[in-house]
Amino acid sequence: MDAPANPVTRFADRWSSVSLARRIMIAAAIWGLVVLVGGSLALSALYRAQTLALLEEDLDQTLVSLSRDLVREQAFLPDGRVTDTERDLLSGDTRFQTQYSGQYWAVVGLTEDGRVAGDFRSKSLWDEPVPLTEEQIHAAVAGPGTTRFADFDGPADQRVRVAAKAILVEGRTTPLILMAAADRTPNDAAATRFRNMLLGTMIALFGSVFAAMVLAIRFSLRPLKRIGQDIAEIREGTRATLQQDYPLEVRPLTEELNKLIGHNRDVVERAKTHVGNLAHALKTPIAVLRNEAKGGTQLDDVVRRQTESMHANVEHYLKRARMVARAEALGARTEVTPVVEALARLLNRLFDAKGINVSVEDGAGAVFRGEQQDLEEMIGNLMDNACKWAAAEVVVRVTDTPAALEIDVEDDGPGLSPEEREGALKRGVRLDETTPGTGLGLSIVTELAELHKGSLDLDNSPMGGLRARLRFPKS
Repeated sequence: MDAPANPVTRFADRWSSVSLARRIMIAAAIWGLVVLVGGSLALSALYRAQTLALLEEDLDQTLVSLSRDLVREQAFLPDGRVTDTERDLLSGDTRFQTQYSGQYWAVVGLTEDGRVAGDFRSKSLWDEPVPLTEEQIHAAVAGPGTTRFADFDGPADQRVRVAAKAILVEGRTTPLILMAAADRTPNDAAATRFRNMLLGTMIALFGSVFAAMVLAIRFSLRPLKRIGQDIAEIREGTRATLQQDYPLEVRPLTEELNKLIGHNRDVVERAKTHVGNLAHALKTPIAVLRNEAKGGTQLDDVVRRQTESMHANVEHYLKRARMVARAEALGARTEVTPVVEALARLLNRLFDAKGINVSVEDGAGAVFRGEQQDLEEMIGNLMDNACKWAAAEVVVRVTDTPAALEIDVEDDGPGLSPEEREGALKRGVRLDETTPGTGLGLSIVTELAELHKGSLDLDNSPMGGLRARLRFPKS
Protein backbone atom coordinates (compact mmCIF):
# COMPACT_ATOMS: atom_id res chain seq x y z
CA MET A 1 0.00 0.00 0.00
CA ASP A 2 1.46 3.32 -1.06
CA ALA A 3 2.19 5.88 1.65
CA PRO A 4 0.02 9.02 1.53
CA ALA A 5 1.58 11.91 -0.32
CA ASN A 6 3.21 14.67 1.68
CA PRO A 7 0.92 17.76 1.94
CA VAL A 8 3.76 19.93 0.65
CA THR A 9 4.19 17.58 -2.33
CA ARG A 10 0.46 17.60 -3.05
CA PHE A 11 0.41 21.40 -2.92
CA ALA A 12 3.45 21.61 -5.23
CA ASP A 13 1.79 19.24 -7.72
CA ARG A 14 -1.40 21.27 -7.74
CA TRP A 15 0.45 24.59 -7.92
CA SER A 16 2.51 23.42 -10.92
CA SER A 17 -0.68 23.09 -12.99
CA VAL A 18 -2.07 26.52 -12.06
CA SER A 19 -2.11 29.02 -14.94
CA LEU A 20 0.32 31.94 -15.04
CA ALA A 21 -2.52 34.46 -14.82
CA ARG A 22 -3.96 32.75 -11.76
CA ARG A 23 -0.53 32.55 -10.11
CA ILE A 24 0.02 36.28 -10.58
CA MET A 25 -3.47 37.11 -9.33
CA ILE A 26 -3.17 34.85 -6.27
CA ALA A 27 0.25 36.26 -5.38
CA ALA A 28 -0.94 39.84 -5.91
CA ALA A 29 -4.10 39.22 -3.89
CA ILE A 30 -2.17 37.75 -0.96
CA TRP A 31 0.47 40.48 -1.02
CA GLY A 32 -2.13 43.23 -1.50
CA LEU A 33 -4.24 41.98 1.40
CA VAL A 34 -1.19 41.68 3.65
CA VAL A 35 -0.02 45.20 2.79
CA LEU A 36 -3.42 46.89 2.89
CA VAL A 37 -4.81 45.12 5.95
CA GLY A 38 -1.46 45.32 7.74
CA GLY A 39 -1.13 48.99 6.82
CA SER A 40 -4.68 49.69 7.98
CA LEU A 41 -4.11 48.00 11.31
CA ALA A 42 -0.77 49.80 11.73
CA LEU A 43 -2.34 53.19 10.94
CA SER A 44 -5.28 52.56 13.25
CA ALA A 45 -2.88 51.49 16.02
CA LEU A 46 -0.88 54.67 15.42
CA TYR A 47 -4.06 56.74 15.58
CA ARG A 48 -5.13 55.01 18.79
CA ALA A 49 -1.68 55.64 20.32
CA GLN A 50 -1.83 59.29 19.26
CA THR A 51 -5.26 59.86 20.82
CA LEU A 52 -4.08 58.13 23.97
CA ALA A 53 -1.00 60.36 24.03
CA LEU A 54 -3.21 63.44 23.73
CA LEU A 55 -5.39 62.17 26.56
CA GLU A 56 -2.33 61.56 28.76
CA GLU A 57 -1.02 65.01 27.92
CA ASP A 58 -4.33 66.50 29.05
CA LEU A 59 -4.21 64.47 32.28
CA ASP A 60 -0.64 65.56 32.95
CA GLN A 61 -1.71 69.16 32.43
CA THR A 62 -4.53 68.60 34.94
CA LEU A 63 -1.95 67.43 37.52
CA VAL A 64 0.14 70.55 36.87
CA SER A 65 -2.95 72.75 37.35
CA LEU A 66 -3.88 70.85 40.49
CA SER A 67 -0.44 71.29 42.05
CA ARG A 68 -0.44 74.98 41.07
CA ASP A 69 -3.85 75.51 42.73
CA LEU A 70 -2.63 73.77 45.87
CA VAL A 71 0.17 76.30 46.13
CA ARG A 72 -2.01 79.27 45.18
CA GLU A 73 -4.67 78.38 47.70
CA GLN A 74 -1.99 78.00 50.40
CA ALA A 75 -3.34 74.57 51.15
CA PHE A 76 -0.28 73.40 53.12
CA LEU A 77 0.07 74.13 56.86
CA PRO A 78 3.55 74.52 58.45
CA ASP A 79 3.47 70.93 59.66
CA GLY A 80 2.77 69.69 56.10
CA ARG A 81 -0.89 68.94 56.54
CA VAL A 82 -3.32 69.88 53.77
CA THR A 83 -6.33 72.06 54.52
CA ASP A 84 -9.69 71.24 52.95
CA THR A 85 -9.60 73.35 49.80
CA GLU A 86 -11.71 71.06 47.65
CA ARG A 87 -14.13 73.80 46.63
CA ASP A 88 -11.46 76.05 45.27
CA LEU A 89 -9.21 73.56 43.44
CA LEU A 90 -9.81 73.54 39.65
CA SER A 91 -13.13 75.28 40.30
CA GLY A 92 -13.02 76.92 36.90
CA ASP A 93 -13.44 73.61 35.06
CA THR A 94 -17.08 72.52 35.12
CA ARG A 95 -16.17 68.97 34.11
CA PHE A 96 -15.03 68.32 37.66
CA GLN A 97 -18.28 69.64 39.14
CA THR A 98 -20.67 67.15 37.47
CA GLN A 99 -21.15 63.71 38.99
CA TYR A 100 -19.52 60.92 36.92
CA SER A 101 -18.72 63.37 34.12
CA GLY A 102 -15.70 61.30 33.05
CA GLN A 103 -13.14 63.81 34.38
CA TYR A 104 -11.83 63.33 37.94
CA TRP A 105 -9.07 64.46 40.30
CA ALA A 106 -8.03 63.65 43.85
CA VAL A 107 -5.28 64.39 46.37
CA VAL A 108 -4.36 61.27 48.35
CA GLY A 109 -2.42 61.16 51.61
CA LEU A 110 -0.31 58.15 52.58
CA THR A 111 0.67 56.57 55.86
CA GLU A 112 4.24 55.75 56.81
CA ASP A 113 3.85 52.23 55.42
CA GLY A 114 2.47 53.52 52.10
CA ARG A 115 -1.24 52.87 52.59
CA VAL A 116 -3.94 55.40 51.71
CA ALA A 117 -4.65 57.56 54.79
CA GLY A 118 -7.31 59.77 53.23
CA ASP A 119 -8.09 62.00 50.29
CA PHE A 120 -10.12 64.91 49.08
CA ARG A 121 -11.50 64.88 45.57
CA SER A 122 -13.50 66.50 42.81
CA LYS A 123 -17.30 66.49 43.00
CA SER A 124 -17.42 64.42 39.82
CA LEU A 125 -15.82 61.45 41.63
CA TRP A 126 -18.58 61.58 44.24
CA ASP A 127 -18.26 58.72 46.72
CA GLU A 128 -16.50 56.27 44.42
CA PRO A 129 -13.13 54.83 45.44
CA VAL A 130 -10.14 56.72 44.14
CA PRO A 131 -9.12 54.89 40.92
CA LEU A 132 -5.55 54.11 41.97
CA THR A 133 -3.89 50.72 42.09
CA GLU A 134 -1.25 49.83 44.68
CA GLU A 135 1.26 49.29 41.87
CA GLN A 136 0.66 52.79 40.54
CA ILE A 137 1.00 54.32 44.03
CA HIS A 138 4.26 52.47 44.66
CA ALA A 139 5.61 53.49 41.24
CA ALA A 140 4.71 57.15 41.88
CA VAL A 141 6.30 57.12 45.33
CA ALA A 142 9.44 55.50 43.90
CA GLY A 143 9.82 58.38 41.42
CA PRO A 144 8.46 61.63 42.87
CA GLY A 145 7.60 64.27 40.27
CA THR A 146 7.20 61.68 37.47
CA THR A 147 3.73 61.01 36.15
CA ARG A 148 2.66 57.36 36.05
CA PHE A 149 -0.21 56.19 33.82
CA ALA A 150 -2.48 53.15 34.10
CA ASP A 151 -5.96 51.94 33.15
CA PHE A 152 -8.64 51.41 35.78
CA ASP A 153 -12.33 50.49 36.00
CA GLY A 154 -13.67 53.77 37.28
CA PRO A 155 -17.08 55.18 38.22
CA ALA A 156 -20.19 54.01 36.35
CA ASP A 157 -18.18 51.13 34.78
CA GLN A 158 -16.09 53.61 32.83
CA ARG A 159 -12.70 52.51 31.56
CA VAL A 160 -10.57 55.44 32.74
CA ARG A 161 -7.01 56.45 32.07
CA VAL A 162 -5.36 57.42 35.36
CA ALA A 163 -2.38 59.74 35.82
CA ALA A 164 -0.65 59.78 39.23
CA LYS A 165 2.29 61.81 40.50
CA ALA A 166 3.87 61.91 43.94
CA ILE A 167 4.93 65.29 45.39
CA LEU A 168 7.02 65.95 48.47
CA VAL A 169 5.81 68.69 50.85
CA GLU A 170 8.12 70.46 53.26
CA GLY A 171 7.36 69.50 56.88
CA ARG A 172 5.53 66.33 55.77
CA THR A 173 7.11 62.94 56.28
CA THR A 174 5.05 61.14 53.60
CA PRO A 175 4.41 62.23 50.00
CA LEU A 176 1.06 63.24 48.56
CA ILE A 177 -0.33 61.53 45.46
CA LEU A 178 -1.97 63.82 42.91
CA MET A 179 -4.40 61.86 40.71
CA ALA A 180 -6.22 62.85 37.52
CA ALA A 181 -8.41 60.44 35.56
CA ALA A 182 -10.48 60.63 32.38
CA ASP A 183 -12.94 58.29 30.69
CA ARG A 184 -11.11 56.84 27.68
CA THR A 185 -14.24 55.36 26.07
CA PRO A 186 -14.69 58.27 23.60
CA ASN A 187 -11.05 57.97 22.54
CA ASP A 188 -11.34 54.21 22.06
CA ALA A 189 -14.60 54.61 20.13
CA ALA A 190 -13.00 57.21 17.86
CA ALA A 191 -10.02 54.93 17.23
CA THR A 192 -12.36 52.02 16.43
CA ARG A 193 -14.37 54.16 14.00
CA PHE A 194 -11.16 55.29 12.33
CA ARG A 195 -9.96 51.69 12.03
CA ASN A 196 -13.24 50.48 10.52
CA MET A 197 -13.39 53.40 8.12
CA LEU A 198 -9.76 52.87 7.11
CA LEU A 199 -10.28 49.12 6.61
CA GLY A 200 -13.38 49.72 4.50
CA THR A 201 -11.56 52.31 2.41
CA MET A 202 -8.52 50.07 1.96
CA ILE A 203 -10.65 47.05 1.00
CA ALA A 204 -12.55 49.14 -1.55
CA LEU A 205 -9.23 50.45 -2.87
CA PHE A 206 -7.83 46.92 -3.02
CA GLY A 207 -10.93 45.68 -4.88
CA SER A 208 -10.67 48.39 -7.52
CA VAL A 209 -6.90 47.95 -7.91
CA PHE A 210 -7.23 44.16 -8.04
CA ALA A 211 -9.99 44.36 -10.66
CA ALA A 212 -7.82 46.68 -12.76
CA MET A 213 -4.88 44.32 -12.31
CA VAL A 214 -6.94 41.28 -13.40
CA LEU A 215 -7.99 43.11 -16.55
CA ALA A 216 -4.40 44.15 -17.20
CA ILE A 217 -3.11 40.59 -16.69
CA ARG A 218 -5.74 39.11 -18.98
CA PHE A 219 -5.03 41.73 -21.61
CA SER A 220 -1.26 41.24 -21.28
CA LEU A 221 -1.45 37.42 -21.50
CA ARG A 222 -3.88 37.42 -24.43
CA PRO A 223 -1.04 36.96 -26.98
CA LEU A 224 -0.11 33.68 -25.28
CA LYS A 225 -3.68 32.48 -25.68
CA ARG A 226 -3.55 33.51 -29.35
CA ILE A 227 -0.38 31.46 -29.78
CA GLY A 228 -2.16 28.42 -28.36
CA GLN A 229 -5.12 28.92 -30.69
CA ASP A 230 -2.84 29.41 -33.71
CA ILE A 231 -0.88 26.25 -32.89
CA ALA A 232 -4.16 24.32 -32.58
CA GLU A 233 -5.17 25.63 -36.01
CA ILE A 234 -1.80 24.56 -37.42
CA ARG A 235 -2.32 21.08 -35.98
CA GLU A 236 -5.81 20.97 -37.46
CA GLY A 237 -4.49 22.12 -40.84
CA THR A 238 -6.35 25.43 -41.12
CA ARG A 239 -3.15 27.49 -40.75
CA ALA A 240 0.39 27.02 -42.04
CA THR A 241 2.40 29.22 -39.65
CA LEU A 242 1.96 31.50 -36.65
CA GLN A 243 1.04 35.11 -37.23
CA GLN A 244 3.71 37.82 -37.14
CA ASP A 245 1.81 40.61 -35.35
CA TYR A 246 2.61 39.50 -31.79
CA PRO A 247 4.08 41.82 -29.12
CA LEU A 248 7.86 42.22 -29.07
CA GLU A 249 8.18 40.15 -25.87
CA VAL A 250 6.72 36.98 -27.43
CA ARG A 251 7.82 37.51 -31.03
CA PRO A 252 11.09 35.55 -30.54
CA LEU A 253 9.01 32.61 -29.31
CA THR A 254 6.69 32.67 -32.34
CA GLU A 255 9.61 33.00 -34.73
CA GLU A 256 11.31 29.96 -33.21
CA LEU A 257 8.03 28.00 -33.33
CA ASN A 258 7.61 28.87 -37.01
CA LYS A 259 11.16 27.63 -37.64
CA LEU A 260 10.40 24.44 -35.72
CA ILE A 261 7.21 23.87 -37.73
CA GLY A 262 9.11 24.41 -40.97
CA HIS A 263 11.86 22.06 -39.81
CA ASN A 264 9.25 19.41 -38.98
CA ARG A 265 7.79 19.65 -42.47
CA ASP A 266 11.27 19.37 -43.99
CA VAL A 267 12.06 16.29 -41.87
CA VAL A 268 8.80 14.61 -42.92
CA GLU A 269 9.45 15.34 -46.59
CA ARG A 270 13.00 14.02 -46.35
CA ALA A 271 11.70 10.91 -44.56
CA LYS A 272 9.21 10.30 -47.36
CA THR A 273 11.98 10.73 -49.93
CA HIS A 274 14.30 8.35 -48.08
CA VAL A 275 11.52 5.78 -47.74
CA GLY A 276 10.91 5.91 -51.48
CA ASN A 277 14.60 5.63 -52.24
CA LEU A 278 14.95 2.70 -49.85
CA ALA A 279 11.97 0.97 -51.44
CA HIS A 280 13.53 1.20 -54.90
CA ALA A 281 16.95 0.16 -53.57
CA LEU A 282 15.58 -3.00 -51.91
CA LYS A 283 12.90 -4.07 -54.33
CA THR A 284 15.20 -4.37 -57.33
CA PRO A 285 17.74 -6.80 -55.72
CA ILE A 286 14.91 -8.86 -54.25
CA ALA A 287 13.19 -9.05 -57.63
CA VAL A 288 16.46 -10.15 -59.24
CA LEU A 289 16.92 -12.93 -56.67
CA ARG A 290 13.34 -14.11 -57.20
CA ASN A 291 13.80 -14.24 -60.98
CA GLU A 292 17.11 -16.09 -60.70
CA ALA A 293 15.67 -18.72 -58.35
CA LYS A 294 13.30 -20.34 -60.90
CA GLY A 295 14.98 -23.71 -60.91
CA GLY A 296 13.84 -26.84 -59.14
CA THR A 297 16.79 -27.32 -56.83
CA GLN A 298 16.61 -27.16 -53.08
CA LEU A 299 18.69 -23.97 -53.14
CA ASP A 300 16.25 -22.33 -55.55
CA ASP A 301 13.37 -23.27 -53.25
CA VAL A 302 15.15 -21.82 -50.22
CA VAL A 303 15.97 -18.61 -52.08
CA ARG A 304 12.38 -18.24 -53.32
CA ARG A 305 10.93 -18.69 -49.84
CA GLN A 306 13.44 -16.31 -48.24
CA THR A 307 12.99 -13.66 -50.91
CA GLU A 308 9.21 -13.89 -50.48
CA SER A 309 9.66 -13.37 -46.75
CA MET A 310 12.09 -10.50 -47.37
CA HIS A 311 9.65 -8.92 -49.84
CA ALA A 312 6.76 -9.17 -47.35
CA ASN A 313 8.82 -7.69 -44.52
CA VAL A 314 10.18 -4.89 -46.68
CA GLU A 315 6.68 -3.99 -47.83
CA HIS A 316 5.36 -4.03 -44.27
CA TYR A 317 8.09 -1.90 -42.70
CA LEU A 318 8.28 0.53 -45.61
CA LYS A 319 4.54 0.93 -45.36
CA ARG A 320 4.82 1.48 -41.63
CA ALA A 321 7.58 4.05 -42.16
CA ARG A 322 5.40 5.94 -44.62
CA MET A 323 2.51 5.82 -42.13
CA VAL A 324 4.70 7.20 -39.35
CA ALA A 325 5.95 10.01 -41.59
CA ARG A 326 2.41 10.96 -42.56
CA ALA A 327 1.11 10.71 -38.98
CA GLU A 328 3.86 13.01 -37.66
CA ALA A 329 3.16 15.70 -40.22
CA LEU A 330 1.56 18.84 -38.75
CA GLY A 331 -1.50 20.36 -40.32
CA ALA A 332 -2.79 17.34 -42.26
CA ARG A 333 -6.61 17.14 -42.24
CA THR A 334 -9.15 15.11 -44.18
CA GLU A 335 -12.93 15.38 -44.38
CA VAL A 336 -14.37 12.06 -43.26
CA THR A 337 -17.71 11.96 -45.10
CA PRO A 338 -16.40 12.08 -48.72
CA VAL A 339 -13.89 9.29 -47.97
CA VAL A 340 -16.48 7.03 -46.29
CA GLU A 341 -19.09 7.62 -49.00
CA ALA A 342 -16.59 6.87 -51.76
CA LEU A 343 -15.60 3.60 -50.06
CA ALA A 344 -19.27 2.72 -49.54
CA ARG A 345 -20.01 3.20 -53.26
CA LEU A 346 -17.03 1.00 -54.21
CA LEU A 347 -17.95 -1.78 -51.78
CA ASN A 348 -21.62 -1.70 -52.85
CA ARG A 349 -20.47 -2.47 -56.40
CA LEU A 350 -18.00 -5.17 -55.29
CA PHE A 351 -20.45 -7.00 -53.00
CA ASP A 352 -23.60 -6.41 -55.04
CA ALA A 353 -23.75 -10.07 -56.06
CA LYS A 354 -23.68 -11.09 -52.38
CA GLY A 355 -26.59 -8.75 -51.62
CA ILE A 356 -24.65 -6.57 -49.18
CA ASN A 357 -25.81 -2.99 -48.71
CA VAL A 358 -23.31 -0.45 -47.24
CA SER A 359 -24.83 2.75 -45.85
CA VAL A 360 -23.36 5.85 -44.16
CA GLU A 361 -25.01 7.76 -41.30
CA ASP A 362 -24.24 11.26 -39.99
CA GLY A 363 -20.70 12.63 -40.21
CA ALA A 364 -21.39 15.96 -41.90
CA GLY A 365 -18.44 18.28 -41.31
CA ALA A 366 -16.34 15.71 -39.43
CA VAL A 367 -12.59 16.10 -39.96
CA PHE A 368 -9.78 13.56 -39.43
CA ARG A 369 -6.44 15.02 -38.38
CA GLY A 370 -4.25 13.09 -40.74
CA GLU A 371 -3.61 12.12 -44.37
CA GLN A 372 -6.50 10.91 -46.54
CA GLN A 373 -4.52 7.78 -47.46
CA ASP A 374 -4.31 6.74 -43.79
CA LEU A 375 -8.04 7.30 -43.24
CA GLU A 376 -8.89 5.33 -46.39
CA GLU A 377 -6.67 2.44 -45.29
CA MET A 378 -8.19 2.23 -41.80
CA ILE A 379 -11.84 2.58 -42.75
CA GLY A 380 -11.37 0.57 -45.96
CA ASN A 381 -10.02 -2.42 -44.01
CA LEU A 382 -12.85 -2.26 -41.47
CA MET A 383 -15.56 -1.87 -44.12
CA ASP A 384 -14.07 -4.65 -46.26
CA ASN A 385 -14.00 -7.04 -43.27
CA ALA A 386 -17.59 -6.12 -42.38
CA CYS A 387 -18.76 -6.82 -45.97
CA LYS A 388 -17.04 -10.22 -45.94
CA TRP A 389 -18.87 -11.31 -42.80
CA ALA A 390 -22.17 -9.43 -43.06
CA ALA A 391 -25.44 -11.18 -43.90
CA ALA A 392 -27.02 -8.23 -45.68
CA GLU A 393 -26.25 -4.89 -44.02
CA VAL A 394 -23.16 -2.82 -43.15
CA VAL A 395 -23.56 0.60 -41.50
CA VAL A 396 -20.87 3.25 -40.99
CA ARG A 397 -21.69 5.83 -38.31
CA VAL A 398 -19.56 8.95 -37.88
CA THR A 399 -19.85 10.87 -34.60
CA ASP A 400 -17.98 14.15 -34.22
CA THR A 401 -17.94 15.66 -30.70
CA PRO A 402 -15.73 18.29 -29.04
CA ALA A 403 -13.94 15.46 -27.21
CA ALA A 404 -13.29 12.94 -30.00
CA LEU A 405 -14.01 11.73 -33.52
CA GLU A 406 -15.62 8.26 -33.52
CA ILE A 407 -16.22 6.06 -36.57
CA ASP A 408 -18.27 2.88 -36.06
CA VAL A 409 -18.42 0.12 -38.68
CA GLU A 410 -21.20 -2.39 -37.86
CA ASP A 411 -22.54 -5.47 -39.61
CA ASP A 412 -25.30 -8.00 -39.11
CA GLY A 413 -23.02 -11.03 -39.40
CA PRO A 414 -22.25 -13.73 -36.83
CA GLY A 415 -20.02 -11.48 -34.73
CA LEU A 416 -17.11 -12.60 -32.54
CA SER A 417 -16.73 -13.87 -29.01
CA PRO A 418 -14.59 -11.84 -26.57
CA GLU A 419 -11.68 -14.28 -27.06
CA GLU A 420 -11.99 -14.06 -30.84
CA ARG A 421 -12.16 -10.25 -30.72
CA GLU A 422 -8.91 -10.17 -28.73
CA GLY A 423 -7.18 -12.55 -31.14
CA ALA A 424 -8.43 -10.72 -34.24
CA LEU A 425 -6.32 -7.67 -33.37
CA LYS A 426 -3.09 -9.69 -33.34
CA ARG A 427 -0.81 -9.52 -36.34
CA GLY A 428 -1.29 -12.35 -38.87
CA VAL A 429 -4.18 -14.05 -37.04
CA ARG A 430 -7.02 -15.33 -39.28
CA LEU A 431 -10.16 -16.65 -37.63
CA ASP A 432 -11.45 -18.38 -40.77
CA GLU A 433 -8.99 -19.78 -43.30
CA THR A 434 -11.78 -20.13 -45.89
CA THR A 435 -12.14 -16.36 -46.11
CA PRO A 436 -9.59 -14.60 -48.33
CA GLY A 437 -7.04 -12.42 -46.56
CA THR A 438 -3.65 -12.25 -44.87
CA GLY A 439 -4.72 -11.60 -41.30
CA LEU A 440 -2.91 -8.25 -41.32
CA GLY A 441 -5.89 -5.93 -41.86
CA LEU A 442 -6.97 -5.25 -38.27
CA SER A 443 -3.39 -5.12 -36.97
CA ILE A 444 -2.56 -2.50 -39.60
CA VAL A 445 -5.67 -0.53 -38.61
CA THR A 446 -4.60 -0.71 -34.96
CA GLU A 447 -1.07 0.47 -35.77
CA LEU A 448 -2.37 3.34 -37.89
CA ALA A 449 -4.89 4.39 -35.21
CA GLU A 450 -2.21 4.39 -32.52
CA LEU A 451 0.11 6.47 -34.74
CA HIS A 452 -2.67 9.08 -34.86
CA LYS A 453 -3.14 8.93 -31.04
CA GLY A 454 -6.34 6.91 -31.51
CA SER A 455 -7.57 3.40 -30.80
CA LEU A 456 -9.52 0.52 -32.33
CA ASP A 457 -12.08 -1.38 -30.23
CA LEU A 458 -14.19 -4.39 -31.17
CA ASP A 459 -17.57 -5.06 -29.55
CA ASN A 460 -20.99 -6.56 -30.23
CA SER A 461 -23.23 -4.56 -32.54
CA PRO A 462 -26.93 -3.92 -31.90
CA MET A 463 -27.39 -5.25 -35.44
CA GLY A 464 -26.25 -8.67 -34.22
CA GLY A 465 -22.75 -8.76 -35.65
CA LEU A 466 -19.51 -6.97 -34.90
CA ARG A 467 -18.93 -3.31 -34.20
CA ALA A 468 -15.46 -1.90 -34.91
CA ARG A 469 -14.97 1.56 -33.41
CA LEU A 470 -12.17 3.94 -34.35
CA ARG A 471 -11.75 6.73 -31.79
CA PHE A 472 -9.46 9.75 -32.17
CA PRO A 473 -9.35 12.13 -29.15
CA LYS A 474 -9.10 15.83 -30.02
CA SER A 475 -7.09 16.95 -27.02
